[in-house]
Amino acid sequence: MAQYSASLGNGALGSRPVNDHFFESEDVSDGRFVRNQKSREAQRYAAEQLQIMADEMSRATADEYQEDILDHMERKEADTLPDVDSIDIQSEIQWFMRPYLLDFLIEAHIAFQLLPETLFLTVNLLDRYCSKRIVFKRHYQLVGCAAMLIAAKYGDKKDRVPTIRELQSMCCGLYEEDMFVQMERHVLQTLNWEIGHPTVDNFLQMILSEVSYDPEVEFMALYLSEIAMFHKDFVSSLPSVMARSSLALARHILGRTPPPQSEWAMSYDTTTIVLLSQHLHRPSQVLVRKYSSAHYGMVAVTLDDFMAKQAAIARRHTIAPRVRQMAPVQPQIQEPESTLAPTPQPTTTAPMTPQKPAQGQQMPHGYPTPPETPNDDYFEHQQAILAAKAAANQHMLAQNPATPMPTPTAVSMQQPQMYQYQQC
Repeated sequence: MAQYSASLGNGALGSRPVNDHFFESEDVSDGRFVRNQKSREAQRYAAEQLQIMADEMSRATADEYQEDILDHMERKEADTLPDVDSIDIQSEIQWFMRPYLLDFLIEAHIAFQLLPETLFLTVNLLDRYCSKRIVFKRHYQLVGCAAMLIAAKYGDKKDRVPTIRELQSMCCGLYEEDMFVQMERHVLQTLNWEIGHPTVDNFLQMILSEVSYDPEVEFMALYLSEIAMFHKDFVSSLPSVMARSSLALARHILGRTPPPQSEWAMSYDTTTIVLLSQHLHRPSQVLVRKYSSAHYGMVAVTLDDFMAKQAAIARRHTIAPRVRQMAPVQPQIQEPESTLAPTPQPTTTAPMTPQKPAQGQQMPHGYPTPPETPNDDYFEHQQAILAAKAAANQHMLAQNPATPMPTPTAVSMQQPQMYQYQQC
């Protein structure tokens, strides 16, 4: 032991001095912990540089093969569209049930924080399955959950993919866990495992990549596209057409000037824009709550203000010509030629009855306004009809005097049928 202590004192362990700190070597600033930290920082920096280089190469490759990618997406979107006519012949599910299911799917999409394209892909898988298989009403929600599960596994992040137990909890335990697995397999087999579908969000991101980033325009276009999902008129619309049309309408609502872009990005469908603008009055309350948050720029509030202004303008342009036409014409009273002073009239003003316009006068939009009161000859015509009916009754009584007249008691006991009109 003394020998061991002497050897320690004489530096028998080598020329490297013994330090009190375990992680330190010759230099305190270059210990083992510091070296590991520097190594991790270097690896992180190298990974970031590789990611930046990969993104630059992807953008360069995308610019080079942009036309080929666009052609492939347009062919793919045409091949993976649902058939509205096939959904129409469903025996149990009806179109009025679809908005309720979409509200549920949107709430689940928000709860799991999935990507926007996952929602569009979910609805596409749901409609494609319903256009190929007979779906019972009690299984409609199960098909929607299976479509969301497939879409999340296909394109979303792994840590955000919902579990079967979570979906079962959102369905309030209506389905067993095995039913989700069976329905997922059945949907995939029905669609022949063809899941890929270029969504509206994919085309929208491709168009917006050509211009400077404007989050409000993007959120408004997504809001309009999700409103269109609720209506049958847009189920078979191409996602590329919907993306360009919703983007053009979003810029119009926000008052943005369209920036210079490619000819394909600037070509939108006017019919789709007009049809979409007709469905903006009463959107789903789930969508309104979603896009009223600050995360989406409160574009739902902006759209409500825009629709209120448009309604006010429409009322002003509709009511103003009608008021001018309905304004009463004051008759010109000629003063009497006698020297006597005219009798003073009472100063109280009473509301005047609106006058019927002239027959030859044109009304707004080419439709004549019905008169407020009938003409004088209307009453004369009614009197003539009543007189003719009375004469016919007298003539029938004269020909068949033995026919007894119904008593008031018998008339009151007769119960007329509901689908018959009462005759005069």
